[in-house]
Amino acid sequence: MNTPEWLKPGLYGAAAGAAALAIVGFSWGGWLTGGTADKMASEQARLEVVSALVPICMEQSSQDPQVAATLALLKDASSYQRSDMLMKTGWATMPGSEDPNRNVARACMEKLAAQF
Repeated sequence: MNTPEWLKPGLYGAAAGAAALAIVGFSWGGWLTGGTADKMASEQARLEVVSALVPICMEQSSQDPQVAATLALLKDASSYQRSDMLMKTGWATMPGSEDPNRNVARACMEKLAAQF
C-alpha cells in the first residue's frame, strides 16, 4: 500500500505525541500501572487494619495488672527491643488469634511511648 507523502509527517507527529504523552503521564501526571495501584492499595489497607487494632492493644494493656511494671521495663529497653517485649506481654495478640502481630505491636508501642 502506498501512503501519500503528505500523510507521513502527520503519522510521525502522532507517534511522537503518543510517546511524549505516555512519558509525561507516567512521570508527572500521576498515572499508575495496575501492579503499582495494587501495591499501594494493599499497603493502605494494612495500615488501616493496624490502626483499627491499636485500640484493642491499648485496652488489653490497661487491663493487665502488671501494666506499670511492664511499662517501666519498656521504657528502659532499647527501641528495637520494645516491640518484641510488647509482643511477649500478649497485648498485641488480637482476640481470635494465637500469635501477636508485629505491626500492631509497633503502633501500640508508639501510643504507649507517648504516655511515658
